[in-house]
Amino acid sequence: MTAAFVFPGQGSQAIGMGKALAEAFAPARAVFDEVDAALSEKLTAIMWEGPADTLTLTENAQPALMAVSLAVMRVLEAEAGVDLKRDAQFAAGHSLGEYSALAAAGAFTITDTARLLRIRGRAMQQAVPVGTGAMAALLGLELDVAAAVAAEAAQGEVCDVANDNGGGQVVVSGNTSAVERAVEIAKAKGAKRAMMLKVSAPFHCALMQPAADAMAEALGKANVRPPAVPVVANVLARPIDDPREIVRRLVEQVTGTVRWRECVAHMAGAGVTTFYEVGSGKVLTGLLKRIADGATGVTVGAPDDVAAFKASRG
Repeated sequence: MTAAFVFPGQGSQAIGMGKALAEAFAPARAVFDEVDAALSEKLTAIMWEGPADTLTLTENAQPALMAVSLAVMRVLEAEAGVDLKRDAQFAAGHSLGEYSALAAAGAFTITDTARLLRIRGRAMQQAVPVGTGAMAALLGLELDVAAAVAAEAAQGEVCDVANDNGGGQVVVSGNTSAVERAVEIAKAKGAKRAMMLKVSAPFHCALMQPAADAMAEALGKANVRPPAVPVVANVLARPIDDPREIVRRLVEQVTGTVRWRECVAHMAGAGVTTFYEVGSGKVLTGLLKRIADGATGVTVGAPDDVAAFKASRG
């Protein structure tokens, strides 16, 4: 097995995502119906009709992106005979995508995942008053330099490395003034670009501790099964399959760094040559080219992608 299935995080959402899939395939419709029922609302109406700013709300974007990813997985299982245990060496996901990976691997039900992500989205949004926190992308700096920039910028406030996305793309998160200082320091240290990001909250930093506490409570009540394939944890950059550790690492992930570069490097180092990005968009496929030299990224999110996937498997 030289394949991994990877699942996108927040920022990959788009109005209309999953609609063509639902129109073409009954298994996709069933997933969307299950998510709507789990949340007791028509999330699909927001996904397919908008408005965009409502879909972008963290509490909606997170379960919506998971729904599209799991709809694609169910279609691949039904139409192409995909069996994750047989066909994948690993699963992994970027931030909320880790929940999608775990659901795809059977660690969570779709219903439980939708409810957990609704709790997670709300808790992350409510953890920090609007305007108090911010995030910035530092481009052209490797992780050690970016971490030094964050430490220098903190000055008694929070400024943490939120995402190590690979290819010299590092995101910092924390108090707004500290993140603004990080942008200026990064430019002075030779960053190609350093820019504030349009986000609703400072994700993956110490300011998210209230959300981590909320997820510890919610995950503590969840039924977690061993996944069918090892899932590479964001905060460890190595695979895990013990339900108790899965819970612990998902709680840590709320305030911890998404070590995506190392996650992909671990999978590539273990022999993975093809990464299937399952769901909306192609952000992870774009990052892959900068991390794993020679690896192939394949996006699967629409009916045409499913047809191409089937054809590639003969």
